[in-house]
Amino acid sequence: MVFARVFLFKTMTIKLNGKEQPTEAATLQELAEELGLPEKGVAMAVAMKMVQRQAWASTPLEEGSEVIIIKATCGG
Repeated sequence: MVFARVFLFKTMTIKLNGKEQPTEAATLQELAEELGLPEKGVAMAVAMKMVQRQAWASTPLEEGSEVIIIKATCGG
């Protein structure tokens, strides 16, 4: 007997920095990984509220969530 593991990925559309973005991420942490964001120098907000990095994994995303990503830059 063969058992197959089925993974269901739900694609939804969020607003990312003001633009519609399809994603399969269910949390901010998954979104950061999906986008390949660096581990340092990045901040994220959902619905105009900053979310601390340690809370990214427990911060859910839903259809239409408004996410803002801010990346630190150096220079003058």
